[in-house]
Amino acid sequence: MTLFADAPKSDPREIIRHFTPNWFAANMGTGILALMLAEFPYGRWGQQLLAQGLWGINVLFFVLFALLFVGRAIFYPDSFRRLFHHPIQSLFIGAIPMGFATIVNGMIIIWPTSASSIAITEVMWWVDTVLAVISVLLVPFFMFTVHEHHIEQMTAAWLLPIVPPEVAAASGGLLAQHLAPAAGTAVIYVSYVLWSISVLLSMGILAILFLRLTLHKLPHRDMAVSAWLPLGPLGTGAMAMITLGVADQHVFAGTVLAGMTQFGEMAGLFLALLLWGFGLWWMLMAAFFTLRYLGEGLPFNMGWWGFTFPLGVFDAATYLLAKETHFAVFLPLGAVFTVMLTIFWIIVTQRSVVGMWSGRLFRAPCLSAETGLPEPSRAEAVHQHRPDITEALRK
Repeated sequence: MTLFADAPKSDPREIIRHFTPNWFAANMGTGILALMLAEFPYGRWGQQLLAQGLWGINVLFFVLFALLFVGRAIFYPDSFRRLFHHPIQSLFIGAIPMGFATIVNGMIIIWPTSASSIAITEVMWWVDTVLAVISVLLVPFFMFTVHEHHIEQMTAAWLLPIVPPEVAAASGGLLAQHLAPAAGTAVIYVSYVLWSISVLLSMGILAILFLRLTLHKLPHRDMAVSAWLPLGPLGTGAMAMITLGVADQHVFAGTVLAGMTQFGEMAGLFLALLLWGFGLWWMLMAAFFTLRYLGEGLPFNMGWWGFTFPLGVFDAATYLLAKETHFAVFLPLGAVFTVMLTIFWIIVTQRSVVGMWSGRLFRAPCLSAETGLPEPSRAEAVHQHRPDITEALRK
């Protein structure tokens, strides 16, 4: 990709200066694969050990990425501020809490739980909640006040800063099942609020996205993988409704809300089924879009991690529905999704390692104006300066 030509691969200082939050998408994809391997229902081929190994690697990379991100903020504050003014890169701020959420969930799903591990997980969940709230408030504020957005350039990437609260809500429902009622009550209340903020905003974005696709057709191939992103809010929204419904039974038993527990569980399951069905439609459309894009050639970028996390959380919702409904279709379907997720992860990881080794991926688009590269992206530059080419690309 010309955008990453002559990347600053040899100077660690330049790697820090150009570090962008889209690297946390690798945490999202690796973390959700570890969780789904732990949930895989068939065979005894060591998937639990593999899940634990991936979880450990994911923790190491999250720490590394966090240090690089903080390093950019400390040592290159002007560069760091420009990140928030970039209409694409700023959206990936949401990848930070979502990547961290996979680590939080792994503490419960992948590893044996104890009183001390649950106490640590609770603290981690509150940290993740704060990061999710920052994402859903800060990035839209810049979208409303600073960024230049146009409906014909819109993609599902708008969902990235919006989804973290419902991811935290799903984690909260999982965590609350292991907490004492006093602590679990606060987690459940906050989780329902987080869910309502995120899911309702996501539904509004999906409605606009449907209109944008109808009027302006598919985005440029550089944003092809964004077609899979709608699975994220639909999958995590379904997850949260199920985990919170189960947590209601545990936390509110014997309280004045005891009568609501069965309603919460049944209503959560009903909403989860609706969201899962909507997600299935988006998955099929994303598959059709991807097949069409393959004819044009798909240039690799870090957005390819969008093949992993959305599919992974939709897979997680499928496993939860299998557990709660005992409907025979869900369990094997979840296994198929896990196999697909594994294949996608292997492909994207291999491409990412090659890009890291060559240095091509270490180039912040928000700094591209300093080096004479197009800003903010090649596709957007085409739209701004050559509308005739843009129309041809759409066709």
